[in-house]
Amino acid sequence: MDIEAGLGSLSYVPGTGRPVPEAEPGLVERWRSGGGELVELLSQVRDRVGGIAAFRLGPTPTVLVTDPQAVQHVLARHPERYVKRSHRARVLIGEGILAATGAAWKQQRRLLQSQFTGTGMRRYEQRITEAARTAAGRFDAYGRTGQTFDVGQEMRRFALDAIWRSLTGHPLDDGTERELAAVAAVMAALPTLPADVTDAQDAVADDLARIDAVAGHAIKAARSGAAGPDGPGLLHVLTDAATERPEYTDRLIRDELVTLLVAGHETTATTLTWLYLLLDRSPTAREEALTAGGEGSAQRRRAIQALVHETLRLYPSAWILPRHVTEDDTIGGYTVEAGTDLLVCPYLTHRDPELWPDPEHFAPQRFITPDGRPTHPGAYFPFGMGPRACLGLQFALRESTILLEHLLPVHTLAFSSIPKKTAYGITVRPDGPTLATLTPPLT
Repeated sequence: MDIEAGLGSLSYVPGTGRPVPEAEPGLVERWRSGGGELVELLSQVRDRVGGIAAFRLGPTPTVLVTDPQAVQHVLARHPERYVKRSHRARVLIGEGILAATGAAWKQQRRLLQSQFTGTGMRRYEQRITEAARTAAGRFDAYGRTGQTFDVGQEMRRFALDAIWRSLTGHPLDDGTERELAAVAAVMAALPTLPADVTDAQDAVADDLARIDAVAGHAIKAARSGAAGPDGPGLLHVLTDAATERPEYTDRLIRDELVTLLVAGHETTATTLTWLYLLLDRSPTAREEALTAGGEGSAQRRRAIQALVHETLRLYPSAWILPRHVTEDDTIGGYTVEAGTDLLVCPYLTHRDPELWPDPEHFAPQRFITPDGRPTHPGAYFPFGMGPRACLGLQFALRESTILLEHLLPVHTLAFSSIPKKTAYGITVRPDGPTLATLTPPLT
């Protein structure tokens, strides 16, 4: 993939840019009066104005970026000009790596990066596999009894077990699972919390206290040198760092732990839930994946990974990426001034019919067939891109693939309840229960 392709036109030449084209005020006013989702407004702005477009929610314009070349310019080529100012989940994750900026972010990323590539991933793969086997056992029981269960809850349970094993070396026990349900409760509350940080913390104080108690217990165990049955985990990397790096206080370690819990299970669980909902609408996609080579083959794995990638195309882990412009720049021939708020929107880029033919159709073969998908890296970025791309990208892909390798060949889901709406919060998630039953395990 040629990441330099087509970037010459995006280089900044002072004084050469034109004003970013702006959506007509009536478009925003109609959206406000209709009470729709932000994604609906952004979609209309993109369709009417283009892949670099301005609109006004207040006195100054916000710039929407969905054009692939512009996406790469902002996120990968010049991230120093387009920075994160805050994170909507700061009330939960504090100064963890998702919310950190500047020198602190660089130090935190440097410490964690090796844990999610190469040797680091091999270290955690067996723990993910054990979590998948545990989940498969629960599915076997559901298949035998015909019990109705919530697919979303099961996906969260698996993903939380996988990241908890990787963090602590311990499998997820029932008590810890109950207490960490507070993480999902805070995540769900984020869109409605007060803007003031103190008021927001007060609104979810009980849930934060439960999370802090679990984190404090795990940090204390790691500091004592007590490894779990699977050996030391990511948390031990953080506590060991504290012996040489004074910035790794108990509070920062707590924030990193909670950040990794959130990033390591919430997005994966949502992706897997969407995947099963999409397979319910397109059952032949499952059969195509299972007939692509035998169990454990490279062909089977690629076909299952294609299911995951196509799900992430339709429902990216981060559907919108806010940035703040720190210096005047030119994107695709348009001038953006310092102080401008900018929104990069993977959700809309991934559904652009000029990039993805029949974009609303679930077609995993896009990621297997030669020339089945756009080659420009800015056309597909479900985990972001550039230096602030999601650190756990490989972890999430392996996690999803391993679970599906255990479940897909054995079980077929029959949904009895499918959410009618989509919730656009930190993630894009089904807005309601996803109740299903299983056919008996195949023998």
